[in-house]
Amino acid sequence: MSRSALALAVAAGLVVVPAAPAAAQAGPVCSGRPAPTFGTATQNLAMNWKFTDYGNSNARLDDWTGGDTTYSLKLSDGRIVFAYSDTFLGKVNEDGSRPPVVEEGGTTPFINNSFVVQGTNGALRTVIGGTSADPEAPMPPPQPAHWYWAGDLTQHGSEVQQLYREYYDPDPGNGTSWDLKWKRNVLARFSTADLSDPKSVQAMPSAIGVQWGSALLEDGGYTYIYGTEDYIDPDTQKNTKYLHVARVRGDDLRGTWSYRTAGGWSSRETDSVRQMSGISNEFSVTRRGAHYILVNQDTEYAFGAEIDISLSCSAEGPFTAERAVYTTPETGSWPDVYTYNAHQHASLSSDGNLVISYNVNTLDDAKDDGVNDNYRYVSIYRPRYIDLPVSG
Repeated sequence: MSRSALALAVAAGLVVVPAAPAAAQAGPVCSGRPAPTFGTATQNLAMNWKFTDYGNSNARLDDWTGGDTTYSLKLSDGRIVFAYSDTFLGKVNEDGSRPPVVEEGGTTPFINNSFVVQGTNGALRTVIGGTSADPEAPMPPPQPAHWYWAGDLTQHGSEVQQLYREYYDPDPGNGTSWDLKWKRNVLARFSTADLSDPKSVQAMPSAIGVQWGSALLEDGGYTYIYGTEDYIDPDTQKNTKYLHVARVRGDDLRGTWSYRTAGGWSSRETDSVRQMSGISNEFSVTRRGAHYILVNQDTEYAFGAEIDISLSCSAEGPFTAERAVYTTPETGSWPDVYTYNAHQHASLSSDGNLVISYNVNTLDDAKDDGVNDNYRYVSIYRPRYIDLPVSG
């Protein structure tokens, strides 16, 4: 097998590359219970093949063929909602490529957020806004050169509540894809019966530059809202990402938020303190008995391949005992490919196994041959799933 063919097979999840062994088990003792222990993570081939088959099917030409973010929520009726940010729709060619996006003269629709819903029979269905002929994001741009990227989501009664982050391009004519700025957080409320158009969109706390909604966790009568602060040092231009924690009583995110401070909780967002550095823009916090598990890709290392877990005795942290549990094989499998924003899926996990996804993308700018690798290989821009055994 050639290097390029092998790389494509690895990226598609068809070749299993041995995972990095978990570090020595350690962690806090919580309520007298020792920390859980983690085994060797392996690829979840069932989930990887499920979305490979769905994305390649061409059964419809207005449905999902790739996306990133990949949060999930199991609804009370048994359906599972997968929430994505940037999403490719349309046709997949027989050679595993896709046409360029419509904005570049091709036929592939590209939208900034979407849903894929798994029915109780296991079948997948893409939910978008607009029409089949003119698809739009369920959360369409509020104005030109602005867009919404998805945060975590939860169910409140008969509605899905999801936090989104609004971004904008301050100079849309310069052709630089990384020239973007965060503007604010908003909350969208969807009927569980119709995710194609929110019932309402309202502004949420945004005063201190924290992108709230990186993760959500219902615990002890509260919903904990985790956020990421992107701090760029004005002298060095180094970007350090910090964890912040808020909470609201019950499961309605429209309630009054409180913010974790150095000594307790405050009703003022400006009192929120940094909990730890190296956090991703997306991650997860889940509870296992007396312990809380944070799944993260440490952003202290640019485009790093390690997926880490940290532990706490409390939903608000501190999270400690960080250790690597997986090394993503796609990173560096061929030039420019990287992985990011891993998080656990409570909707798919079980008592002895944590299901974790991560995103795959490429920095390829098409300067060498005029074709971006996300067009040449549809398999790149799709989430990968892994299984992490856990006990204790």
